Amino acid sequence: MAKRTALYDNHVAHGGKIVEFAGYELPVQYEAGLMTEHMTVRTKVGLFDVSHMGELVVKGKNAEAAVNMLMTNDVSTMYDGQVKYTLMTNEKGGAVDDVLVYRISGECFYLVVNASNLEKDAAWISSHLPKDVKFENISAEVSQVALQGPLAKNVLTKIVDEELLPKKYYTFVKEVMVKGMKCLISRTGYTGEFGYEIYCGNKDVSKIFELLLEVGKDEGILPCGLGARDTLRFEAAMPLYGHELADDYPVNEVDLGFCIKMGKEDFIGKKALEAHEPEYVRVGAKVVDRGIAREHTDVYCGGEKVGIVTSGTHSPYFGYPLAMLRLKKEYLDKPLEADVRGRRLKLEIVPLPFYKKS
Repeated sequence: MAKRTALYDNHVAHGGKIVEFAGYELPVQYEAGLMTEHMTVRTKVGLFDVSHMGELVVKGKNAEAAVNMLMTNDVSTMYDGQVKYTLMTNEKGGAVDDVLVYRISGECFYLVVNASNLEKDAAWISSHLPKDVKFENISAEVSQVALQGPLAKNVLTKIVDEELLPKKYYTFVKEVMVKGMKCLISRTGYTGEFGYEIYCGNKDVSKIFELLLEVGKDEGILPCGLGARDTLRFEAAMPLYGHELADDYPVNEVDLGFCIKMGKEDFIGKKALEAHEPEYVRVGAKVVDRGIAREHTDVYCGGEKVGIVTSGTHSPYFGYPLAMLRLKKEYLDKPLEADVRGRRLKLEIVPLPFYKKS
């Protein structure tokens, strides 16, 4: 049976259309609809329930070294209050998951993981930690909302003093009181826009959610569902596990080199990546012909299959269909077509990310 976040009743009260996702009942959209929610985040501000995400804690004297061994990015250079995006790889160099690492201190790290991978990730991490490092899965006790869009700060500063908020992108403040409720607030998000992610206890999240919707009325705030979250991350070319990332896709083929530090001493999967010459690249494409090339669509050059679509949809911002491809790298400058139910749609390679906030 699907689980529910602490905000389930709020979603129903606001007209959320509930679907099952990653084992949870969550809103795919509200009454305004996906397109309106998407463009509200791009131009104003939207509020998402992301309480289904997993939160794991690694702590102890050797926590930093232990986390650094698990991650492709360099955790040893982090400072307290910093967040880093990283990949967690298996021995073959494929992705176990993509992770946000929060450094609370040199002896305590929060790891935020994908909901659909929570059990797998928890088992992987706990089985790869030395005995003197403690591991805890606190996901069931933590709720999270994401306030995203250019007017996010206008809304949040109505209930929190601006001085208490994180100043820089990918930083956080561990203890912020929001109307007497203790929160961790980070300047992060999955939309390509300015915004915050707010972590709190399950008992407080409903009040925080309603409070943000109330104080954000002048800014045109809307509650937003999973549909807009996906189209927003897609336009910003942010990878999604099971689409752009997978356990059998070597991570040096997914255009995330900024978070793979091959120069650091070691990490699980490093040797495999050193030995692997990338065969594929992650690229963006515009669908030139009429139609949408969705995930799992085969990509051809003439009669040869040369890749697949990992994510594809109609872009609400640009008004035409786009796709991210896993493409054999020697076909980057060749004519490409997507096979959509036997119909060939012409593709034109375009730079990633499709959308970058001005």
